[in-house]
Amino acid sequence: MSKTVFFDIDGTIWDDDMVIPESTLEAVAALKANGHLAFICTGRARASVRSEKLLNMGFDGIIAACGNYIEMDGKVIYENDLSADMVQKVIRVLSECKMPVVLEGSTDYWIDDEGFEDDPYVDYLFESLGEHAHIIRGYDGEIRINKFSADVIDGTDYERVKAEFADDFLILEHVENVVEFVPKGTSKATGIKWLCNHLDIPLDETYAIGDSVNDLEMLESVGHGIAMGNSMPPVKEIAEYVTSDISDDGVKNALKHYGLI
Repeated sequence: MSKTVFFDIDGTIWDDDMVIPESTLEAVAALKANGHLAFICTGRARASVRSEKLLNMGFDGIIAACGNYIEMDGKVIYENDLSADMVQKVIRVLSECKMPVVLEGSTDYWIDDEGFEDDPYVDYLFESLGEHAHIIRGYDGEIRINKFSADVIDGTDYERVKAEFADDFLILEHVENVVEFVPKGTSKATGIKWLCNHLDIPLDETYAIGDSVNDLEMLESVGHGIAMGNSMPPVKEIAEYVTSDISDDGVKNALKHYGLI
Protein backbone atom coordinates (compact mmCIF):
# COMPACT_ATOMS: atom_id res chain seq x y z
CA MET A 1 0.00 0.00 0.00
CA SER A 2 1.26 3.50 -0.87
CA LYS A 3 2.59 5.58 2.04
CA THR A 4 3.14 9.34 2.29
CA VAL A 5 6.34 10.90 3.64
CA PHE A 6 6.84 14.56 4.59
CA PHE A 7 10.36 15.99 4.62
CA ASP A 8 11.65 19.09 6.37
CA ILE A 9 14.34 20.90 4.34
CA ASP A 10 16.93 22.56 6.58
CA GLY A 11 18.88 20.02 8.59
CA THR A 12 16.94 17.16 7.01
CA ILE A 13 17.17 17.24 3.22
CA TRP A 14 20.16 19.55 3.11
CA ASP A 15 22.82 20.72 5.57
CA ASP A 16 23.81 24.20 6.74
CA ASP A 17 25.59 24.79 3.41
CA MET A 18 22.47 23.68 1.48
CA VAL A 19 24.25 20.55 0.27
CA ILE A 20 21.97 17.54 -0.29
CA PRO A 21 23.75 14.26 0.54
CA GLU A 22 23.90 11.85 -2.38
CA SER A 23 22.31 9.19 -0.19
CA THR A 24 19.27 11.47 0.33
CA LEU A 25 18.86 12.01 -3.42
CA GLU A 26 19.01 8.26 -3.96
CA ALA A 27 16.64 7.52 -1.06
CA VAL A 28 13.90 9.90 -2.23
CA ALA A 29 14.21 8.54 -5.78
CA ALA A 30 13.86 4.98 -4.43
CA LEU A 31 10.88 6.01 -2.30
CA LYS A 32 9.12 7.38 -5.38
CA ALA A 33 10.07 4.34 -7.45
CA ASN A 34 8.39 2.16 -4.82
CA GLY A 35 5.11 4.00 -5.40
CA HIS A 36 5.08 6.21 -2.31
CA LEU A 37 4.21 9.93 -2.14
CA ALA A 38 6.84 12.45 -1.02
CA PHE A 39 6.22 16.05 0.04
CA ILE A 40 8.43 18.86 1.22
CA CYS A 41 7.10 20.26 4.52
CA THR A 42 9.05 23.33 5.50
CA GLY A 43 8.94 26.41 7.67
CA ARG A 44 10.35 28.39 4.75
CA ALA A 45 7.82 30.38 2.78
CA ARG A 46 7.41 29.18 -0.79
CA ALA A 47 9.34 32.11 -2.28
CA SER A 48 12.58 30.83 -0.73
CA VAL A 49 12.13 27.24 -1.89
CA ARG A 50 13.92 27.83 -5.19
CA SER A 51 16.81 25.38 -5.48
CA GLU A 52 16.51 23.49 -8.76
CA LYS A 53 18.35 20.52 -7.27
CA LEU A 54 15.78 20.37 -4.48
CA LEU A 55 12.75 20.91 -6.72
CA ASN A 56 13.98 18.32 -9.22
CA MET A 57 14.07 15.51 -6.63
CA GLY A 58 10.59 14.38 -7.66
CA PHE A 59 8.46 15.61 -4.77
CA ASP A 60 4.70 15.45 -5.32
CA GLY A 61 4.15 18.81 -3.68
CA ILE A 62 5.18 21.37 -1.08
CA ILE A 63 3.75 22.42 2.27
CA ALA A 64 5.47 25.72 3.04
CA ALA A 65 5.36 28.54 5.61
CA CYS A 66 4.56 26.13 8.44
CA GLY A 67 1.34 24.88 6.86
CA ASN A 68 0.13 28.23 5.51
CA TYR A 69 0.79 27.38 1.85
CA ILE A 70 0.25 24.11 -0.02
CA GLU A 71 0.86 23.21 -3.63
CA MET A 72 0.66 19.91 -5.49
CA ASP A 73 1.93 19.14 -8.97
CA GLY A 74 2.96 22.79 -9.30
CA LYS A 75 -0.51 24.20 -8.51
CA VAL A 76 -1.46 26.17 -5.39
CA ILE A 77 -4.28 24.38 -3.59
CA TYR A 78 -4.29 26.31 -0.27
CA GLU A 79 -2.87 29.59 1.02
CA ASN A 80 -3.36 31.63 4.19
CA ASP A 81 -2.15 35.26 4.04
CA LEU A 82 -1.88 37.71 6.92
CA SER A 83 -4.33 40.60 6.71
CA ALA A 84 -3.08 43.95 5.41
CA ASP A 85 -3.73 45.49 8.84
CA MET A 86 -1.63 42.83 10.55
CA VAL A 87 1.22 43.30 8.08
CA GLN A 88 1.26 47.03 8.83
CA LYS A 89 1.22 46.33 12.56
CA VAL A 90 4.17 43.95 12.22
CA ILE A 91 6.20 46.53 10.30
CA ARG A 92 5.36 49.33 12.75
CA VAL A 93 5.87 47.46 16.02
CA LEU A 94 9.07 45.69 15.04
CA SER A 95 10.52 48.95 13.76
CA GLU A 96 9.67 50.69 17.04
CA CYS A 97 11.16 47.76 18.98
CA LYS A 98 14.36 47.69 16.93
CA MET A 99 13.83 44.08 15.83
CA PRO A 100 14.84 43.61 12.17
CA VAL A 101 12.26 41.53 10.32
CA VAL A 102 11.90 39.35 7.24
CA LEU A 103 8.35 39.22 5.86
CA GLU A 104 7.89 35.87 4.14
CA GLY A 105 5.48 35.36 1.24
CA SER A 106 4.76 32.75 -1.39
CA THR A 107 6.26 34.81 -4.22
CA ASP A 108 8.30 37.59 -2.57
CA TYR A 109 10.13 38.55 0.62
CA TRP A 110 10.32 42.01 2.25
CA ILE A 111 13.39 42.64 4.40
CA ASP A 112 14.63 45.35 6.76
CA ASP A 113 17.70 47.14 5.43
CA GLU A 114 19.10 47.76 8.92
CA GLY A 115 19.94 45.35 11.75
CA PHE A 116 20.91 42.33 9.66
CA GLU A 117 24.55 43.35 9.11
CA ASP A 118 25.81 40.19 10.86
CA ASP A 119 23.20 37.78 9.44
CA PRO A 120 24.52 35.84 6.40
CA TYR A 121 21.08 34.32 5.82
CA VAL A 122 19.72 37.73 4.82
CA ASP A 123 22.59 38.18 2.34
CA TYR A 124 21.62 34.79 0.92
CA LEU A 125 17.98 35.87 0.59
CA PHE A 126 18.84 38.96 -1.44
CA GLU A 127 21.19 36.95 -3.64
CA SER A 128 18.87 33.98 -4.22
CA LEU A 129 15.57 35.84 -4.53
CA GLY A 130 16.86 38.60 -6.80
CA GLU A 131 13.96 40.82 -7.92
CA HIS A 132 11.66 38.98 -5.52
CA ALA A 133 13.48 40.41 -2.46
CA HIS A 134 12.44 43.95 -1.48
CA ILE A 135 13.57 46.42 1.16
CA ILE A 136 10.66 47.25 3.45
CA ARG A 137 11.62 50.88 4.00
CA GLY A 138 9.86 52.97 1.37
CA TYR A 139 8.05 50.06 -0.29
CA ASP A 140 4.57 51.20 -1.35
CA GLY A 141 3.13 48.14 -3.10
CA GLU A 142 1.00 45.29 -1.78
CA ILE A 143 2.71 43.00 0.73
CA ARG A 144 1.28 39.47 0.84
CA ILE A 145 2.91 37.20 3.41
CA ASN A 146 2.19 33.97 5.28
CA LYS A 147 4.50 34.51 8.28
CA PHE A 148 7.57 36.44 9.39
CA SER A 149 10.89 36.03 11.18
CA ALA A 150 13.04 38.49 13.08
CA ASP A 151 16.35 38.82 14.93
CA VAL A 152 16.88 39.85 18.54
CA ILE A 153 19.78 42.35 18.46
CA ASP A 154 21.29 44.84 20.90
CA GLY A 155 18.53 47.27 21.84
CA THR A 156 15.59 45.06 20.82
CA ASP A 157 12.52 45.42 23.06
CA TYR A 158 11.68 41.74 22.73
CA GLU A 159 9.31 41.73 25.70
CA ARG A 160 7.06 44.27 24.00
CA VAL A 161 7.15 42.31 20.73
CA LYS A 162 6.04 39.16 22.54
CA ALA A 163 3.26 41.04 24.32
CA GLU A 164 2.03 42.62 21.06
CA PHE A 165 1.90 39.37 19.08
CA ALA A 166 1.39 36.53 21.57
CA ASP A 167 -2.37 36.41 20.97
CA ASP A 168 -2.07 36.03 17.21
CA PHE A 169 1.16 34.10 16.65
CA LEU A 170 3.03 31.09 17.86
CA ILE A 171 6.46 32.52 18.70
CA LEU A 172 9.26 30.03 18.04
CA GLU A 173 12.72 30.85 19.38
CA HIS A 174 15.56 29.37 17.36
CA VAL A 175 19.32 29.44 17.88
CA GLU A 176 21.37 32.61 17.42
CA ASN A 177 18.55 34.96 18.48
CA VAL A 178 16.31 34.14 15.50
CA VAL A 179 12.58 34.21 16.23
CA GLU A 180 9.86 32.83 13.95
CA PHE A 181 6.24 34.05 14.08
CA VAL A 182 3.63 31.60 12.79
CA PRO A 183 -0.12 32.40 12.77
CA LYS A 184 -1.77 30.71 15.74
CA GLY A 185 -3.69 27.58 14.88
CA THR A 186 -1.38 26.80 11.96
CA SER A 187 1.71 24.63 11.74
CA LYS A 188 3.33 22.02 9.59
CA ALA A 189 0.91 19.62 11.28
CA THR A 190 -2.20 21.56 10.18
CA GLY A 191 -0.82 21.67 6.65
CA ILE A 192 -0.34 17.91 6.66
CA LYS A 193 -3.82 17.30 8.04
CA TRP A 194 -5.38 19.60 5.42
CA LEU A 195 -3.54 17.83 2.61
CA CYS A 196 -4.37 14.37 3.94
CA ASN A 197 -8.06 15.32 4.14
CA HIS A 198 -7.87 16.76 0.63
CA LEU A 199 -6.32 13.56 -0.76
CA ASP A 200 -8.15 11.15 1.56
CA ILE A 201 -4.89 9.82 3.02
CA PRO A 202 -5.15 8.08 6.43
CA LEU A 203 -2.85 9.81 8.92
CA ASP A 204 -1.64 6.46 10.25
CA GLU A 205 -0.14 5.81 6.81
CA THR A 206 2.03 8.95 6.99
CA TYR A 207 5.63 9.60 8.01
CA ALA A 208 7.52 12.81 8.70
CA ILE A 209 11.21 13.56 9.13
CA GLY A 210 12.52 16.73 10.79
CA ASP A 211 15.06 18.24 13.16
CA SER A 212 13.86 21.58 14.57
CA VAL A 213 11.35 23.03 17.03
CA ASN A 214 8.92 23.91 14.25
CA ASP A 215 8.83 20.18 13.42
CA LEU A 216 7.47 19.10 16.81
CA GLU A 217 3.76 19.23 15.95
CA MET A 218 4.46 17.68 12.55
CA LEU A 219 6.18 14.65 14.07
CA GLU A 220 3.43 14.23 16.65
CA SER A 221 0.61 14.51 14.09
CA VAL A 222 1.69 11.81 11.64
CA GLY A 223 1.59 8.06 12.03
CA HIS A 224 5.36 7.85 12.40
CA GLY A 225 7.49 10.81 13.49
CA ILE A 226 11.22 10.58 12.75
CA ALA A 227 13.95 12.82 14.18
CA MET A 228 17.25 13.33 12.43
CA GLY A 229 20.32 12.44 14.51
CA ASN A 230 21.32 16.11 14.36
CA SER A 231 17.94 17.20 15.78
CA MET A 232 17.42 19.57 18.69
CA PRO A 233 16.85 17.62 21.97
CA PRO A 234 13.07 18.26 22.23
CA VAL A 235 12.59 16.78 18.74
CA LYS A 236 14.39 13.57 19.65
CA GLU A 237 12.34 13.28 22.82
CA ILE A 238 8.98 13.13 21.03
CA ALA A 239 10.02 11.17 17.93
CA GLU A 240 9.01 7.57 17.38
CA TYR A 241 12.40 6.89 15.82
CA VAL A 242 15.72 8.77 15.79
CA THR A 243 17.79 8.15 12.69
CA SER A 244 21.45 9.05 12.09
CA ASP A 245 22.81 12.52 11.32
CA ILE A 246 22.22 14.17 7.96
CA SER A 247 25.91 13.64 7.17
CA ASP A 248 25.60 9.94 8.03
CA ASP A 249 22.80 8.92 5.61
CA GLY A 250 20.04 9.98 8.03
CA VAL A 251 17.18 10.11 5.52
CA LYS A 252 18.20 6.91 3.79
CA ASN A 253 18.53 5.03 7.09
CA ALA A 254 15.12 6.27 8.25
CA LEU A 255 13.34 5.12 5.09
CA LYS A 256 15.13 1.78 5.25
CA HIS A 257 14.16 1.35 8.91
CA TYR A 258 10.48 1.56 7.97
CA GLY A 259 10.82 -0.62 4.89
CA LEU A 260 9.91 2.21 2.52
CA ILE A 261 12.98 1.62 0.38
